[in-house]
Amino acid sequence: MRIIGIDPGTLCCGYGIVEEEDSRLFYITSGGIKASSKIPIPKRLKNIYEGLEEIIEKHHPDGMAIENLFFAKNVQAALKLGQAKGVAILAAVKRGIPVFEYTPLEVKQSVVGYGSAEKRQVQHMVKAILGLKTIPHPPDLADALALAICHIHAYRMKELQR
Repeated sequence: MRIIGIDPGTLCCGYGIVEEEDSRLFYITSGGIKASSKIPIPKRLKNIYEGLEEIIEKHHPDGMAIENLFFAKNVQAALKLGQAKGVAILAAVKRGIPVFEYTPLEVKQSVVGYGSAEKRQVQHMVKAILGLKTIPHPPDLADALALAICHIHAYRMKELQR
C-alpha cells in the first residue's frame, strides 16, 4: 500500500509518500509545493493542483491522507487552508484515489502516542519510524509523512478488527 500524505497550505503544501510492505514502512519521497505570498491565491491553487497531479502521476499512491482542519485562530487563514485542501482532494479524486481525513490529534496519537505532542516530537518520530538519516524539514514535510503513517496504522487496525 502506498499513501500520499498532504499538509495543505497556500504558501507551502507539504506532501510525503510512504509505502507499507510486509508490515514495514518505507519512505518514498517528500517535498513541498511552494509559492510566494505575492502570487494571487487562484494562481497558487493552480500550482498546488498541477504539482500534486504530477506527483500522483509519478508515484501512483493508493490513497491520500489529509489533515482535517477543525480549529483556526484566523478566519482568513482557515479559508485559504480550506481552499488548498479542496484542490488537493480534487487532484486525488480526479485520479480515482480515495481520500482519508485525520485530525492533528489523531495523527499525533498514531505517530507519537500522545495527542498533545509538539511538532518537534512528530518530526523525531517520523525520522525514527521511517529510518531517515535526518529530521524531515520543514515541518510541513514531517506532517505530511506523519499523515501517511497515521493512515497506514489506521488501515492496519481496521484490517485486524475484521
